[in-house]
Amino acid sequence: MTDQPLALAPEQWQRLAAARRAYTDTVSPYYDETLQEVTRRACTSGSIGKADIGALLMWKRLRADTPWAANLMAWPDIDVRRATAAAMTAARDTTLSRCAGAQAGRAALAHLPGFRTGDALASAVLTAAAPDRMAIYDRRAHSGLRTLGIALSHAPGRYSRYIETIDQLLAAAPAPIRTWAPRDMDTALYWMTA
Repeated sequence: MTDQPLALAPEQWQRLAAARRAYTDTVSPYYDETLQEVTRRACTSGSIGKADIGALLMWKRLRADTPWAANLMAWPDIDVRRATAAAMTAARDTTLSRCAGAQAGRAALAHLPGFRTGDALASAVLTAAAPDRMAIYDRRAHSGLRTLGIALSHAPGRYSRYIETIDQLLAAAPAPIRTWAPRDMDTALYWMTA
């Protein structure tokens, strides 16, 4: 990735805007209540504990019957909160670019069970921690980028490259897309392949 805005054809911007409209027209306005509640609690406590990670797991509709979930449950909540507090601080740090905040936040989570590989749950934690700066990553958002002709490698550091790509899209976007929050962009990307 470079610091240059991504250039999309007018019809690609229209498709992205249409996907966002379809998402907001189709998905219940209450769907993100769980994410918003976790965000409120994180703002108060300065961290995200195991109970809220469980809530995000349900919100993302991920599987919890996995070895990593059992391993995470065996950790003391204070240790989980220590890691998520560091991730939250990094993700919210406005002296860092969003990309650098995403990279530092993702690194702070990497030693927790369930956060060593894959970015879906980590992106939910980081978005709950910094909803105005971070965005949700998942396979469908990744496919949405591919639909636009934008390659995103699966190599380590993918989440920060994803945030950088969203920043580049927002910088190059026509009105009203350029005023979207990163979360608006991720829902549009998600819905492009619905």
